[in-house]
Amino acid sequence: MTLVSNKLTFTCGKIMPNRFMLAPMTNTQSHEDGTLSNEEYKWLTMRAKGGFGLTMTCASHVQANGKGFSGQLGIFSDHHIEGHKRLADEIKAHGSLAVVQLHHAGMRSPEHLIEGQPVSASNIEKHNARSLSLEEVKQLKTDFISAAVRGQQSGYDGVEVHGAHGYILSQFLSAEINSRTDAYGGNLENRARLLFEITNGIRQSCGSDFLIGVRLSPERFGMQLSEVKTICQRFIDDNQIDFLDISLWDCFKYPEDDAHKDKTLLEHFTSLDFKNVKLTVAGNIRTGSDVQNILKSNVDFVTIGRAAILHHDFPKQVIANTDFEPTPTPVSKDYLHNEGLSEAFVTYMKRWDNFVAD
Repeated sequence: MTLVSNKLTFTCGKIMPNRFMLAPMTNTQSHEDGTLSNEEYKWLTMRAKGGFGLTMTCASHVQANGKGFSGQLGIFSDHHIEGHKRLADEIKAHGSLAVVQLHHAGMRSPEHLIEGQPVSASNIEKHNARSLSLEEVKQLKTDFISAAVRGQQSGYDGVEVHGAHGYILSQFLSAEINSRTDAYGGNLENRARLLFEITNGIRQSCGSDFLIGVRLSPERFGMQLSEVKTICQRFIDDNQIDFLDISLWDCFKYPEDDAHKDKTLLEHFTSLDFKNVKLTVAGNIRTGSDVQNILKSNVDFVTIGRAAILHHDFPKQVIANTDFEPTPTPVSKDYLHNEGLSEAFVTYMKRWDNFVAD
């Protein structure tokens, strides 16, 4: 048995049948009211069928005004539960763990998709975003927790809280973006307060056997590598979540910050003692060899994006052949349609250079 096919048991008791997680990817396929479409259902359930041990939804917004992209799957209303239940049931029917990612775009919400101004930790003129009041911050916390409860009611094994990529929770975490002077701004403990209140609230509301992950990114959008490592260490020490999902953009690169170029970005995180918390990373893991190298680097499971688009059964391919290499790009529209992508998703993928053939 190879590393990739080993089972993984989380602290909460949930068991991942192998070491592959489907990355939570923007795909623009669902309905504008946030309800699940047949196209998104097909895309995700094909990946569960293709062998992903954990199948995660795209970022699903917890408030209507937190919408980040057209065709986004929502989880801010009980109206969404029916679709999520259908999705979670089918993902689990293929032996995969079903996880919904909880999200709010904050200042990155396109104004034409929401009512009123985008919101953030502080007033951000560049995005025409206004600062949340203290009461609104507390409501945001409540809505993240309520969305997790909704996910549990839908039958998901767990949730991932999206604290990465410049969305609202990382807007609070960032000293560059967050200029608040109340309990949610200033030092790192205050800037991280909302994130920890949300995750602890989910644990309290959903119980000890519910899978909870947190996604963080250590660079861009005002994030500092040293601060993100400090946050990781606190999550590890608090022992309230099951896994940390670190989005590195490229697992094999060195940090952009000159002060931390003594080791790779990946090594900065694998050098932490994760104790009971599991670690997954994402970023440029494209081949069977990449998967093996990452798993040998004290990473518990890999998060796959690009290769999962090209091959719905990427896990099965790598388990069968550890030297597996995905089909080269660009690929045709028909190829992507056969891999479960709708026309809307294929159009979105044209944003990636040299991915979809003309």
